[in-house]
Amino acid sequence: MKTLGLRLGQALATAWVIATLCFGITHALPGDIALSIAIARVGADRATPEVEARVRNDEALNRPLLVQYGHWMSRVMRGDLGRSLVSRKPVIDEILYHARFTLGLGVLGWALSYALALPLGIACGLRPGGLVDRVVTGLTVLFAALPSFLVGIGLITLFALTLRWLPPAGFKTPTHLVLPALTLALGLTAFSVPVIRAAVREVARAPYMQFARLRGLPKGAALRHHGVRNAAIPIITFAALQMGFLIDGFVIVETLFNYPGMGDLLVRALVARDIPIILGCALLISLLYALVNLLADAAALVLDPRRRRLA
Repeated sequence: MKTLGLRLGQALATAWVIATLCFGITHALPGDIALSIAIARVGADRATPEVEARVRNDEALNRPLLVQYGHWMSRVMRGDLGRSLVSRKPVIDEILYHARFTLGLGVLGWALSYALALPLGIACGLRPGGLVDRVVTGLTVLFAALPSFLVGIGLITLFALTLRWLPPAGFKTPTHLVLPALTLALGLTAFSVPVIRAAVREVARAPYMQFARLRGLPKGAALRHHGVRNAAIPIITFAALQMGFLIDGFVIVETLFNYPGMGDLLVRALVARDIPIILGCALLISLLYALVNLLADAAALVLDPRRRRLA
């Protein structure tokens, strides 16, 4: 409990630091925030100096930066993320609307990646240096080196434009999820397979596995009874760390596929300098990242009694 409490405190502190950095970076960007908001609201042709001045006054953008930061923090402490400067809707409503799309995409991409990575990593770890290991290692290096947008463009070219099996972009039916989820999954798989391979290989060579074999257990039974639990600990920890890759992937993949998730919302907010939306997304994403790592720590404590004694 002490370790989990410490992790929770670190998570809250990390979320505050990230949100504060986003506040400072957003205000340090070149250009006038009031003008960007006016253009996003009424369009570039109608964004006159009078409209810009009205936006600056209505949204209190002429106040000192520290006063604006203090006002935002006081609202956050009360659980209020404010309203979008463009749509005037509550930030939490905007985020929740787009988050449901991102959640569906993330769960499907993550599950698909481990449906590919687990059998491939286990097969490579049990027979290192074999044909499957060499082929899979080459493919993981290739996909790890490829940027997500190139993988996505390749999938659109093959499955949407050439074969015409799947829609290239947007979100109207569940089939629109396939290509963005596969783009995320291939990127995640490329990094997961080496970790699973290493974990399985280390467990297979461990003394307790050799002792189990000497007791007459077949290799598969020894792995199931004594290896899975030990190999799962580094894999769970790595799966939690992949949340960072997923966040980067959301922004790129949702923009490429014109998918209405949080990545798309964040990009539009950055273009319009919609600061409450940017800060709300940063705060919630950092809290989610910290929560996933907290759950991974809890799972590792459950699986490994040695960690519980040290905690």
